[in-house]
Amino acid sequence: MFVGKLVVITGGGSGIGAALARGFAANGAHVCVGDLNEDAAHRIATDVNGVAVACDVRCETDVQNLIKTAQKKFGDVDIFISNAGLAKPEPAHAASAANDVWQLNWEVHVMSHVYAARALLPTMIKRGNGHLVNVASAAGLLNQIGDAAYSATKHAAVSFAESLAISHNDDGIDISVVCPQYVATPLIEMSDDTVVSGSLLSADDAAQQILNGIAAKDFMILPHPQVADYCKIRGADHASWLSGMKGLRRKFLRESETGELKDMHNFV
Repeated sequence: MFVGKLVVITGGGSGIGAALARGFAANGAHVCVGDLNEDAAHRIATDVNGVAVACDVRCETDVQNLIKTAQKKFGDVDIFISNAGLAKPEPAHAASAANDVWQLNWEVHVMSHVYAARALLPTMIKRGNGHLVNVASAAGLLNQIGDAAYSATKHAAVSFAESLAISHNDDGIDISVVCPQYVATPLIEMSDDTVVSGSLLSADDAAQQILNGIAAKDFMILPHPQVADYCKIRGADHASWLSGMKGLRRKFLRESETGELKDMHNFV
């Protein structure tokens, strides 16, 4: 499916990124793993016979270096997975997160995609092919209760992916945006080998859905298909959708044992 393709993945040291690295390698791709945690990147790169690069996606020169390192080793980048992310739930009300937390969300969830596209688009346009994959979230289509900064920047990530598709599909470049709900990863304080149930997906299961979507060149990739139904409800009657979300928040606050993000999957 991906034999001989060069795939570069940010946030590739754990979670969905690591699972994608293994999945691409199993399908014959060359893989370059970028991660803020250099040891984690090396661990996964060793597993997939790939290359590891320390990369802070908030820094444009780090993203450029990741791409240049991959190109030097394997040639042109065929698929770039902009996957790095973070979650820092707000301490109190919806505007209570500090300015630096909002800025961090903006840099990681939006500008990292911009930096990758800025570095790769000129050569992809010139050769008439390539695939940019931005990992956003179902929160970018709906909302994440308790984390306004996450929700707002994931919406921006989806919008940027739409702009890329509108502007560059005609150049032969494929664009995908990935919008999962809850996946058992360190992002929500779970290990990659957490036993999953209900709506919670394992990283491997999510990665397989993403691989299928990339192979099909889908723009919108939904590892949780029910998200499409939620979006239809939101579009048809926004007031009703908001009412449902407020009810979900009340239920979560009333019944959650911890009130923490890692428990939210039990309520959706």
